[in-house]
Amino acid sequence: MGKSNVIDWGADRLRVSPWRGDSSIAYLAPFPGRSPQPQTLDRCLDELRERGFRSVLTAALGRDEQGAFFAAGFQVHEELHLLRHDLRTIPYPPPVSLRRGRRRDERTVLKVDELAFDSFWRFDAPGLADARAATPTSRFRVAEHGGRVVGYAVTGRAAAVGYLQRLAVHPTLQGRGIGAALVIDTLRWSQRRNVAAVMVNTQAGNHRALALYERLGFRRESHGLAVLERVLAWE
Repeated sequence: MGKSNVIDWGADRLRVSPWRGDSSIAYLAPFPGRSPQPQTLDRCLDELRERGFRSVLTAALGRDEQGAFFAAGFQVHEELHLLRHDLRTIPYPPPVSLRRGRRRDERTVLKVDELAFDSFWRFDAPGLADARAATPTSRFRVAEHGGRVVGYAVTGRAAAVGYLQRLAVHPTLQGRGIGAALVIDTLRWSQRRNVAAVMVNTQAGNHRALALYERLGFRRESHGLAVLERVLAWE
């Protein structure tokens, strides 16, 4: 299985793909607002074993989404901060050139992503496609500097909630307002579409990103998110 696909059992739907291109690790993500039943997860894990996966990592899950996964034997792999912006006050953006992302930009933004994140969190092409397909409506924007793409953002919307799915800026240009411009662009786009709030998550140790979001008006939720893991086969 080289790209994302959808597993349907009854009313449950889950997206499955290799984790960041690693054919031994499966990535498992419920659709927004659809927490699967434990029996669905048990059947899904059996299928993933048959496909040759040795372990499974989930998308970042909220507390109310985690119960079925814990019941199926998952454990916490990494905890994340969850932040919320109520869109009441949106800062004025710095003067950064932004435009709609195009298919021809994907190779460049994946290179930026590779430089901006450590190996565990980097996107490959299917990971980028998954981020864009995670919500019913999505937006792909890039930032340019000196005529080249140096940053990008993927924003999604599901019902009245917006999601900043991904933000990456070339490390040599961080601190110059590029990330702020992309975030503010996300907030304004969401506000125009009558979104009630925008959510974003970030690693607990990503202090730079956390400071950026809080400076732009995001506030930490009392409960964060977690990526969960389930081992399917032992070495």
